[in-house]
Parts: sequence; C-alpha cells; structure tokens
Amino acid sequence: MAAAAVDSAMEVVPALAEEAAPEAVGLSCLVNLPGEVLEYILCSGSLTAADIGRVSSTCRRLRELCQSSGKVWKEQFRVRWPSLMKHYSPTDYVNWLEEYKVRQKAGLEARKIVASFSKRFFSEHVPCNGFSDIENLEGPEIFFEDELVCILNMEGRKALTWKYYAKKILYYLRQQKILNNLKAFLQQPDDYESYLEGAVYIDQYCNPLSDISLKDIQAQIDSIVELVCKTLRGINSRHPSLAFKAGESSMIMEIELQSQVLDAMNYVLYDQLKFKGNRMDYYNALNLYMHQVLIRRTGIPISMSLLYLTIARQLGVPLEPVNFPSHFLLRWCQGAEGASLDIFDYIYIDAFGKGKQLTVKECEYLIGQHVTAALYGVVNVKKVLQRMVGNLLSLGKREGIDQSYQLLRDSLDLYLAMYPDQVQLLLLQARLYFHLGIWPEKSFCLVLKVLDILQHIQTLDPGQHGAVGYLVQHTLEHIERKKEEVGVEVKLRSHEKHRDVCYSIGLIMKHKRYGYNCVIYGWDPTCMMGHEWIRNMNVHSLPHGHHQPFYNVLVEDGSCRYAAQGGVLQDFLDTREEQHLLSQLPCVLLRELGI
Repeated sequence: MAAAAVDSAMEVVPALAEEAAPEAVGLSCLVNLPGEVLEYILCSGSLTAADIGRVSSTCRRLRELCQSSGKVWKEQFRVRWPSLMKHYSPTDYVNWLEEYKVRQKAGLEARKIVASFSKRFFSEHVPCNGFSDIENLEGPEIFFEDELVCILNMEGRKALTWKYYAKKILYYLRQQKILNNLKAFLQQPDDYESYLEGAVYIDQYCNPLSDISLKDIQAQIDSIVELVCKTLRGINSRHPSLAFKAGESSMIMEIELQSQVLDAMNYVLYDQLKFKGNRMDYYNALNLYMHQVLIRRTGIPISMSLLYLTIARQLGVPLEPVNFPSHFLLRWCQGAEGASLDIFDYIYIDAFGKGKQLTVKECEYLIGQHVTAALYGVVNVKKVLQRMVGNLLSLGKREGIDQSYQLLRDSLDLYLAMYPDQVQLLLLQARLYFHLGIWPEKSFCLVLKVLDILQHIQTLDPGQHGAVGYLVQHTLEHIERKKEEVGVEVKLRSHEKHRDVCYSIGLIMKHKRYGYNCVIYGWDPTCMMGHEWIRNMNVHSLPHGHHQPFYNVLVEDGSCRYAAQGGVLQDFLDTREEQHLLSQLPCVLLRELGI
C-alpha cells in the first residue's frame, strides 16, 4: 500500500512543481504528501540520523512525524544496530531518539577504552587496576558490549590490536554477568530442578563470545518435542501428552503411557534426527556444551541425558538423573506411587546408548564393576552441574603448555562458584596465575588476589602450610620485583644485546602489510607479549616469528600498536608524508612522545 502511495505521490509532484515558485517546490511538495508516504520515505534507509535531524527541524509537520517514539527514529536505530532490537518488546514505550543518543555515546566510550587498553598494555608499566574503568561505566551494558562486537566484526584483518583487546574486554564483561547469574541460580531451593538452565549457564560461561541463550536452546528442544508428539500421535492419537500446553509440568502416571512417550522419543532422537553418543571424539569439550550438542547432534552421557530428561519431562515422563560412576544415567520408576522403593524398582536409561533401557545388573555390566546401591540414587541440580564442570576441569588439565589454559581457568571459576572452599582447587588456581603471569587481567591487582586465595586456604586447611608458604614467598618476591622496576629502564640501541634493532624512537614509518602511517615511540629486542597475544596475532607466520625486534608505534588514527621489524616496517616516508602524518597525529600524544 505504501509503495503504491509513493508512486501516486510521484505523479503529483510534477503538477505541483508547475504551480509553485522554484525555491518552495521541494519543501511544499514534501509536506503535502500523506503522512504515511512521508514516513515511508523517511524510513527507506537512504537517510542518516543527521539527515533525519535536519528534516525534523524544517517545519512542525515534519518534526511531529519524526517524533522520538515513532517509526522514523526506531528505524534509524534498527538499521544502525540491528542486533539490539531483540532486547525491546513491541509493547514497550521507547524514546528511540534518546536510545539512539545513549547507544552512540556508549559506542564512543567503548572505542575510547579499547584504544586506551592498547596504549596501556603496550607500555612498560602496566597498571594493576585492569578492568576497573569498565566496571564503572555508565549506561546500559548491552550497548557497550554491542560496540565491542562491532569492533570484532570489522572487515578482514584490520585493527587487529583493537580486536584483540575488544575480545578480552567482552570476554571479561560477559563472564562476570554469567557467573553472577549462576550464583543466583544455585541459591534456588532444592526442589527447583531446571537442569537445562544450569547446563546453559556453564555453556555460556565457557563460550562468552557466542550468542547462546536459554530461550534459543529451549526453542530448539521444543521443536524436537513437536516431532515426538507427531510420532506419538501415530502410536496413540488420544495420548494425554498431546494435550499439554507449552510450559505445563503435568506428569503422566500410567507406565504404559510413559513407555509410549519414550518409544516415540527414541525414534525421533536416534532414528530420525540421528543423535548419538560421541565415541570417536569422546574427550572433547564441545560434547558438554548444550548448544553444540544440539548443533552436532552428539555428546557424552551427561549432556545426552540432560537433553533426554528435558524432553521426557515436557511430555509428562518423570525421569530422574543418576550420578552413576563413569557413565551418567537416568532412572524411570516402575513401582507404585507412595510405595517403599529400592534400586530394583527402576529401569535405567542410557541416553548415550540410544535410549537403551537397563536393569541394575546390566548397569554394572556397562561399566564392568559392582557398585553400591547409593550410587543408583537421584542427584540434585548442583551435583549434576558439579559433574559437568568436573569433566571440563579434567579436559582443561589436558591443554598444552603453549596454550592460555582458558578452559582450565573457566572450569576452575565455575567449580569454585559452586564450592568456594575447595582447598586443592584454590591452590591450583593460585599456581595457574603464577604460571600464566596474568597479573593485569583482573579488576584488582592479581598479586593481591593470589595472596587472598592463599590466606583463605590457610584458614580452611592449616595442613597446607608448606604449599601455601612457598606460593606466598614467590608472591612477595614478585611484589618486590615490581617495586624495583618502577624506575625507567634505559635501553640503548648501541648495546650488544640490542644489535638487531634497526629503527629508533621518533622515526616516521609505514606498515608494509596494512599501509598505515605511524611514529615509533618504543621498542623491544624481542616480542614481549604473552602466548595468547602471539597466537591471536598470528606472529608465528612472520619471518623470524617473535624472535625479532618489535616496536611500539603510534598510528595516525590515535591508536597504539605493536609491530614486528622483519618484513613489516618500511623505510622512512618522504618529507611530505612525514609532515602529513605529524599533522594528523593528536597534538597531546605528540607532546607525550616529545615530538
């Protein structure tokens, strides 16, 4: 309808133009168009926010059309930041002009902070306060995160330094939020049995840069439930599960009706959708992440069991999780309600093994050993999550020494969120901090963080005095070294150990690969960044890798970067290019460099 109105309006414009004075034709033709047509034009996508601002200041009619809560500014917001629209409800009143301004301001602040990280972390004196300025940001956190995502999605291999620090900041912010949500979740009463929700928190924490939500995962499971209902309808068209509404938690008591549900589930999951246990790549962390289990349609016993359990409960079958040794299982009660039950009154379901139903004796055959009756008991949400995180912890310990141990760090954080007084894991965390040397990466100086951990361990278990004393000694030695390093180190290119350094501070250079102009303000005889930075920047692919001089350079866009010497930095620019670059660099930064 709107398109047809535009066509008819275009036929009217020439006739109006013949009657109106030339200088008034444009505006009079525009304001005389129907409101719907004007709104359609303003929302067409060809106008910027600045254009809309100018249009709205032209006359009262256009100003009213561009009202803050109307479609025009909403469309401007949507086009500029489409991923944020999922956070708004269609029924909410939103001042879109104000939202636009706040989001724009948050974006500028985010870029300013990322640029400052570049400069701070390439300087010799790294501050201990790390992320403290981020934690005190004003405005919605989702706006700040969205700008960081925009930086990460910049084309190709542009702005690698910005991307590196944007990724670290985004990782930190999301993990802090997820960990707080998990801790609140763990405070729920024991009868709150949302196993899926807990598993999703673990998935989110280990994959904070992925777009994972409980709502999306539940929607995928709901689609599987629909397929099961379709199959179930062929088995029993009057089955009570078919009458369940979304979100209902009704349970079916008749064993035969429950059996029909499980038969339909097994057909859909294992025959139709081809879900299976991952025997070929069992020790892979992806097998424990629920979003990956649904994508890859494979997992290990605990993740497959949680999927199976969630579907069964939505269809009225009250399965329960069993923390069976070496192989997580589900149990299905066959006894009468209210009767005194033992382990033989249950059938045990192996979701990893295509929903196979086992007796007690067959469960023992499955793992090749006899176990006590206590190990057939049901476990609560916290115990299930503990086992999932324990699996991740074991996998994290397998990582090579050249890695960042990110999975180990994440799983330690998760485990200690559930059980904060686990002495051995606290000791492992302290040792890990020492090994990685990640002093600047926390909101408070990590040296003091380690001391806090060690003091907590000493309180919990005085028997750990030897190990704690050793780590405390090394922590204090680290503090003393930091104190001694406060003075400025004078590095001379003439010194024998710096003989490979070709360029000096103050030289104007051009990057061979990326083409940006820059000025050198510092250098190191070899790359001084950590393993994670070296891997992310693909330094190993350069001639001589990280075993060559690296230069701190100030780029014409005001950012600071770290550039390798071999085959990367070109010779001096000509005089005209030098003058142009100097004119582009911020004066305050030039003064800092003494130029």
